[in-house]
Amino acid sequence: MPSQTVIVGSAEGLHARPAGIIAEAAEKYDTDIEITFEGEDADAASAMLIMALGAEKGAAVLVSGENADAVAEIAALIEQDLDAG
Repeated sequence: MPSQTVIVGSAEGLHARPAGIIAEAAEKYDTDIEITFEGEDADAASAMLIMALGAEKGAAVLVSGENADAVAEIAALIEQDLDAG
Protein backbone atom coordinates (compact mmCIF):
# COMPACT_ATOMS: atom_id res chain seq x y z
CA MET A 1 0.00 0.00 0.00
CA PRO A 2 1.49 3.36 -1.00
CA SER A 3 2.20 5.67 1.92
CA GLN A 4 4.05 8.89 2.56
CA THR A 5 5.05 10.68 5.76
CA VAL A 6 4.72 14.46 5.50
CA ILE A 7 4.96 17.51 7.74
CA VAL A 8 1.85 19.65 8.26
CA GLY A 9 2.50 23.02 6.61
CA SER A 10 -0.60 25.04 7.48
CA ALA A 11 0.08 27.74 10.06
CA GLU A 12 -2.85 26.64 12.25
CA GLY A 13 -2.45 22.90 11.63
CA LEU A 14 -5.19 20.70 10.21
CA HIS A 15 -8.14 22.85 11.28
CA ALA A 16 -11.33 23.67 9.33
CA ARG A 17 -10.01 25.35 6.18
CA PRO A 18 -7.15 22.94 5.39
CA ALA A 19 -9.25 19.93 6.43
CA GLY A 20 -12.02 21.02 4.06
CA ILE A 21 -9.62 21.45 1.14
CA ILE A 22 -8.02 18.06 1.81
CA ALA A 23 -11.39 16.30 2.17
CA GLU A 24 -12.68 17.83 -1.07
CA ALA A 25 -9.59 16.58 -2.92
CA ALA A 26 -9.89 13.09 -1.37
CA GLU A 27 -13.57 12.77 -2.29
CA LYS A 28 -12.80 12.77 -6.01
CA TYR A 29 -10.95 9.45 -5.69
CA ASP A 30 -12.90 6.19 -5.62
CA THR A 31 -10.61 4.74 -2.98
CA ASP A 32 -9.95 5.10 0.74
CA ILE A 33 -7.17 7.44 1.81
CA GLU A 34 -6.15 7.53 5.47
CA ILE A 35 -4.27 10.15 7.45
CA THR A 36 -2.60 8.84 10.60
CA PHE A 37 -1.31 11.00 13.46
CA GLU A 38 -0.12 9.67 16.83
CA GLY A 39 -1.77 6.29 16.26
CA GLU A 40 -5.16 7.73 15.27
CA ASP A 41 -6.54 7.24 11.74
CA ALA A 42 -8.84 9.60 9.85
CA ASP A 43 -10.61 9.15 6.53
CA ALA A 44 -9.10 11.87 4.32
CA ALA A 45 -12.54 12.47 2.77
CA SER A 46 -13.92 13.66 6.15
CA ALA A 47 -12.99 17.18 7.26
CA MET A 48 -14.38 16.47 10.74
CA LEU A 49 -12.20 13.39 11.20
CA ILE A 50 -9.13 15.23 9.90
CA MET A 51 -9.71 18.07 12.40
CA ALA A 52 -10.23 15.54 15.20
CA LEU A 53 -6.64 14.34 14.73
CA GLY A 54 -5.42 17.62 16.21
CA ALA A 55 -2.28 17.73 14.05
CA GLU A 56 -0.52 21.08 14.48
CA LYS A 57 1.92 22.85 12.13
CA GLY A 58 5.15 20.85 12.00
CA ALA A 59 3.53 17.55 13.01
CA ALA A 60 4.46 14.43 11.03
CA VAL A 61 1.48 12.56 9.60
CA LEU A 62 1.27 9.42 7.49
CA VAL A 63 -0.90 9.41 4.36
CA SER A 64 -1.76 5.96 2.98
CA GLY A 65 -4.12 4.33 0.51
CA GLU A 66 -4.35 1.97 -2.45
CA ASN A 67 -3.98 4.70 -5.09
CA ALA A 68 -0.47 6.18 -5.29
CA ASP A 69 -1.69 9.30 -7.12
CA ALA A 70 -4.30 9.96 -4.44
CA VAL A 71 -1.75 9.53 -1.66
CA ALA A 72 0.67 11.88 -3.43
CA GLU A 73 -1.99 14.58 -3.95
CA ILE A 74 -3.22 14.49 -0.34
CA ALA A 75 0.35 14.43 1.00
CA ALA A 76 1.24 17.46 -1.14
CA LEU A 77 -1.79 19.37 0.16
CA ILE A 78 -0.90 18.60 3.79
CA GLU A 79 2.62 19.96 3.25
CA GLN A 80 1.31 23.29 1.90
CA ASP A 81 0.23 26.26 3.98
CA LEU A 82 -3.45 26.06 3.06
CA ASP A 83 -4.15 29.05 5.30
CA ALA A 84 -2.28 31.36 2.91
CA GLY A 85 -4.19 33.11 0.17
